[in-house]
Amino acid sequence: MFEKETYDLLIVDDIAENIKVLANILTHSNYNVRKALSGKVALRSIKSSPPDLILLDIKMPEMDGYQVCQILKEDPETKSIPIIFISALNEVFDKVRAFQMGAVDYITKPFQIEEVIARINNQLTIQKQKKLLQQEIEKRKETEEILYQSRALLASILNTSLDGIVALQAVRKPLSTHIDDFRCLVVNPVFAKIINRHRDDLVGKLVGKKIMSKIDPNLFSKLVDVVDNGGVLAEDICFKQNNQSRWYHFIATKLGDGFSVTIRDITRRKKMELQLESLAKIDALTAIANRRQFDEIIAHEWQRHQRQQQPLTLIIADVDNFKAYNDNYGHPQGDECLYQIAQGISRSVKRAGELVARYGGEEFAIILPNTSPQKAINLAKLIQKNIKELQIIHEYSPTNEVITLSLGIVTMIPSLNSGYERMINIADKALYQAKNSGKNKIVIAKPELM
Repeated sequence: MFEKETYDLLIVDDIAENIKVLANILTHSNYNVRKALSGKVALRSIKSSPPDLILLDIKMPEMDGYQVCQILKEDPETKSIPIIFISALNEVFDKVRAFQMGAVDYITKPFQIEEVIARINNQLTIQKQKKLLQQEIEKRKETEEILYQSRALLASILNTSLDGIVALQAVRKPLSTHIDDFRCLVVNPVFAKIINRHRDDLVGKLVGKKIMSKIDPNLFSKLVDVVDNGGVLAEDICFKQNNQSRWYHFIATKLGDGFSVTIRDITRRKKMELQLESLAKIDALTAIANRRQFDEIIAHEWQRHQRQQQPLTLIIADVDNFKAYNDNYGHPQGDECLYQIAQGISRSVKRAGELVARYGGEEFAIILPNTSPQKAINLAKLIQKNIKELQIIHEYSPTNEVITLSLGIVTMIPSLNSGYERMINIADKALYQAKNSGKNKIVIAKPELM
């Protein structure tokens, strides 16, 4: 766990009352809050003292939030500052555009302060892990600079280096210039331990093929290319050591008619990268995929189904009368309601390759590869049934005594003439019809919507 820190936040909104309300709440949550009533004022403030995170409204006079975001992302000094849009605009187009401009998140007004704080904490955690990861990378680069020093310097640090180091010389066939193997010139204890060999069994021996095939079956041919053509080979390689898989960063540099190698254990960094990647793609409130992961997966599936000419189905679900639930039962119970619904939908969707994501607010999206309209309808009915069986009481709902869902469905065979954004718009229109026809309904997109 990280030590508690005070982070510097900048709220940009042309309505002073909006800023005041949000600033008061965030200040009590141990944030240092700065304020800007216009895009121009915000840019000057950011240039003078970059904040840790920016909460940015979209609709502002003179310069809107999109323009402010674009300027910040084009400046190398500010492009890494995370930007969360907080806006009353709730159209899919506005949200898609926000993420295209480089925003890390999008919160629709009226917002839930618990959700805002959760999303802020999530992004600040990601930023801190990135800094830690960068520090680790910078430390590695400092060690890698040693490779460009002379062989004499390499020999002097062999026995004290924390990295595995080895130098090998090419052994060529007598009647040709082809490399047949590599002879080990020097090797340090760390490298010998990594490959589970004793130094005396390596130095002076033709062990290039044996050593490299133990690390990676394709490594020998790559090292032949380094020796013959020069350059540097740098790869992250995973192989088993004492029945455990470990990650190593492997760098080979041409050295005379051979090469030198440094190898560092980066298992810890790799685990951190995987944790960071996982954290960046999970919605903090519902513990399912977030909008970022949804955008990546639907773009990938659209292209794959376009190549294969197979049907791709998208379902967008919305919690019926959720505002009334949230207003009357309170935000904490509203958050718990969204969590239970997310988990209920996830339990309904079981095929490999299918994705359930929080699309935004009380909306959820389900991506169904190679799925026909009828199968999608059957799944939608199952989802409605499972959510109803949760028996989440909603005495303030004008349509049902428990929480229910409305769902919009679209099935398309992707073509070169359109993108996945069109599919999202069609599913959204079908959902709109389901909501307007009495809620707790399933609407599959009609041909005229296509």
